[in-house]
Formats: sequence, C-alpha cells, structure tokens
Amino acid sequence: MQSQTFDIKTQYINEEQSMTTLFSVAHRRRSLLATALLAGAALAMGALQAAAQDAGKKQLVIGGTAGSNIDQLQYGIVPILQKKGYKVRLVEFNDYVQPNLALADGSLDANFFQHEVYFNQFKGDRKLDLTALVQGPIAPMGVYSKQRKSLADLKEGDRIALPNDASNLARGILLLQQAGLVRLKEGVNPLRVSELDLASNPKKIKLVPLDAAHLPRALDDAQYAIINGNFAISSGLKLSDSVLLEKTPEHYLNIVAVKTKDKDAQWAKDLAAAYKSAEFKGVVDSKFAGYAKPAFLQ
Repeated sequence: MQSQTFDIKTQYINEEQSMTTLFSVAHRRRSLLATALLAGAALAMGALQAAAQDAGKKQLVIGGTAGSNIDQLQYGIVPILQKKGYKVRLVEFNDYVQPNLALADGSLDANFFQHEVYFNQFKGDRKLDLTALVQGPIAPMGVYSKQRKSLADLKEGDRIALPNDASNLARGILLLQQAGLVRLKEGVNPLRVSELDLASNPKKIKLVPLDAAHLPRALDDAQYAIINGNFAISSGLKLSDSVLLEKTPEHYLNIVAVKTKDKDAQWAKDLAAAYKSAEFKGVVDSKFAGYAKPAFLQ
C-alpha cells in the first residue's frame, strides 16, 4: 500500500514537472516571438525614419578641387539644386586624397573631382564603401611649358614633371605616347603604366613625378609639366596655353561620388538629374568650352 502511494505521488510529481516544463518552454517561445516582433518593428521604424530623412534632406555638402571642378559646381549645379529647394555648401580641396576621406567619414554628402580610374583605385586601396553616381565634364590634362614654345622644341634630356599618383602618372605617360615622344612595352596595362614600362625614350626625357597640385609651380624648373586641367586653371593657366591637350577617353571623365548607402536617396537622384539637365549643358557650353564631356552633354 505504501509502495502504491509512493508510485502515485511520484507520477503526480512527474506530471507536475512535465507541465511546468511545458509552461516554461511556451513562455520562452512567447518571449522570443515578442522580442523578434519588437526587433522587426524597430527595424521597420528605423527604415521608415531613414527613408523620411532622405526624402526630407534639403541641405547638402559637396566637395570639389580648386579650379574647374569647384567652378562647375558653383556655376552649373548649385543653381539647379537651389531651384529644387536645396541649400548647398561647397567645400574646396587642394589635393586628391582628402575629398574621398571626407566623403567616407560623413563630412561630405558627395564630391566631384576625380575620374573613374583614380576613384576605383583609391576606394579599393582604402576599402571605402563609395559609389560613382554620374559622370561629368573634365578639363583635359595638358602639357605646358614656360621655356619651350612647343613639343617640337623639346631637347634631349629635358625634364617633364607629371602627377605622382598611379592613375594620373599613367595618364601622363599615355599623353607623351600620344605625342610620339615615348613608346610603351607591348602588353602592359595602359591604366597602370609607369616609367618602368617604357620600351623606348629616344629623347632621354627625364620624368619628374610630383604631387598634382604642385605641378604648375614646377614650370619654373622643369622644361615641361603635364598638369591636370583643374589645377592648370586654378593656377591661372588656360587650356589654350598648353602645347598639347589629351584626347580624353571616357574613363577619364569626372564622376560624382557618394556613399553607397546614399545612391538611391532622393537628393542623390536630384543631383544626378542636375548633371544630365539641359540647363547644366548650357552652362558647360558657355563657361567650360573645350572640356571633355559625357555623351549626354554632347
């Protein structure tokens, strides 16, 4: 009899424990479900708030390098954006490094100063999550001289200063090949060539790589300097002062860069539309004659 009572009590205790376990599991499941629902709601609310902020964003900070790039923004793009209700602050830079770093850290909403080759190389090297939004005009790279009237006057051993960043160094060497002054080795990547890739240099030209912003001042020492168009113009030179201008291929056109997360924002769409507008084309045609342009501005 005592054994039977013990068995009944044991069964009752086991059943009670089982029920407690079931209730505990059910409670945990409800808690997890509630947590998941709250997290989902928070994410959805965050996405809605971000979308609302993007839609309502009307203050933009755009960076550009001195000369033709900041001028295009000031005279061509800002007035168009202002008509759409935007307030735009321009930030001028004097180098090719800081504008992308400022964009990546959120100091800028967009920048306009670089071609696609430089952009892809820079963001890859620095692991920056940036995206090219739209192409724009660029002042062609050119060869300038204070000591020679033309490239026909080039003498053996003359020094030619050119940009020292990899993409524009290659661009400068291609310009020398365009002029027939050097010849590249067969099979080299034209976007990454350097002095080591020359197959022939009959005039024994001495290449002097310098920071792009310093090239206009190099004209006092070097016989020639290959200068990016924006820095040539910001230093007071005119494109017509060059002894040779490049035939700018499409991959050397300027691009507008933004953070990848912003590429579909309404303000980014409005910025891209400004570059493709008939109004901007009119400004380019009247104020920036001789610039290389994307097909939609031809």
